[in-house]
Amino acid sequence: MAMGEAPILIKKVKKAGGHAHHGGAWKVAYADFVTAMMAFFLLMWLINTTSPEQKRGIADYFAPASISESTSGSGGILGGTALGEDGAQGAGSQAIIEQMAPESPNPNDGSQQDAAKEMSPEASTEALREAILQREQAAFASAAQSLRQALQDMPELAELSKNILIDQTPEGLRIQLVDQEGRSMFATGRAEPNDRAKLLLRAVAKIVNQLPNRISIAGHTNASVDGAKPDGDWQLSAARADASRRVLQSAGVDPDRVYQVSGKANSEPLYPDDPTLAGNRRIAIVLLREAPVLPPNHGLQ
Repeated sequence: MAMGEAPILIKKVKKAGGHAHHGGAWKVAYADFVTAMMAFFLLMWLINTTSPEQKRGIADYFAPASISESTSGSGGILGGTALGEDGAQGAGSQAIIEQMAPESPNPNDGSQQDAAKEMSPEASTEALREAILQREQAAFASAAQSLRQALQDMPELAELSKNILIDQTPEGLRIQLVDQEGRSMFATGRAEPNDRAKLLLRAVAKIVNQLPNRISIAGHTNASVDGAKPDGDWQLSAARADASRRVLQSAGVDPDRVYQVSGKANSEPLYPDDPTLAGNRRIAIVLLREAPVLPPNHGLQ
């Protein structure tokens, strides 16, 4: 070494190993933990949302099932089948099928005879009446809705909607053409309906033609202010009902469907509290309920 040159020093630094990050293995463990917690909460949610029947079905699905329900023989995998009914080589699956199959009903069993007795002619007739009644109720409701819809759709009938009352009575579907103050269906003392009444009667005829039921037509008048009941009201109400019949038939109603035409004067007021009101003057058209057609031998023992 030459004089005046500084010596060269080499320093080695050792890194400590106590603060390493373990290569990121903790992230994998944390991810497994989060996945397990998510599966746990998902399981809790599914348990709370399933019904008891669904839980029972899942439990039955995972329950261990026996291969053979026979109490004889080994019942194991190598049990096999044999000609005999018992023993280690029993009937196998055939015995299980016979055990699980429901017993066929005995034709001589008394329960069937009791059921046949319950279906007596009276019970069958009552069931027939109930079925016909329900069918008529649905048909009447549909016809009433059709008439109300027609009154709304036709401008010339919309203003006359207050002159029609529709309801169901024990006799059948009743459609009433009712007088209003200032809107009469007939001129005073006249039997012929005016143009307003004819328009309503033609609309009613379209609904009547949708059903096969027979019809009855009744005319009504209101009482006079002094409470008198003139004899002419009977002829007038009957004449108005007959005039309404002719309008219905001219609109397509079959004459054979007309069961009754009557005049009731003021004997059945629509407003009993005030028989003098104009609303008591009306024409009532009823689609009659039909009695069920009974078998020819009904009632014969």
